[in-house]
Amino acid sequence: MATEGIELAIACARAAEAIQAEDICILDLTGISSLTDFMVVCSGTSLPHLKAVMRDVDKEVREKYQVDPVQSEGGADSRWMVLDYIDVMVHVMHQEMRDLYGLEDLWAEGKRVEWQEDSEE
Repeated sequence: MATEGIELAIACARAAEAIQAEDICILDLTGISSLTDFMVVCSGTSLPHLKAVMRDVDKEVREKYQVDPVQSEGGADSRWMVLDYIDVMVHVMHQEMRDLYGLEDLWAEGKRVEWQEDSEE
C-alpha cells in the first residue's frame, strides 16, 4: 500500500522534531510545484546536527514506511541537504542558508500544514 504524501511529510517532520531540528515547516505545494507535493523545511544548529537530522529522518521513514529517498543531495559541509521522496522533499538547512534562500518565501503560495498535535500557537 502506497503511503500518502501528507502522511510521509508529517512522519519526516516528526522524525526531525525528535532530534531537535528547529523551525520545522511543512508546505503543501500540490498543484503549485511540478517538483513535489509537500516540502518539509527544518533547521539544524551545527554540521553534526544537520547530519543527525538527515540520518534520523531517513532511518525513521525507511523503518516505518519501507521508503527510501530516490535522491539525497548535499553534505553537512554545504549546510543544506535534501532527501527527495518524490511526493515529499525534505530540506535540512543551517539557519544561515535558510535565511539566505528563503524557501518558505519562494513557495509562499504553498499552504502551511498543521502537523503538531498540540499546536503551541
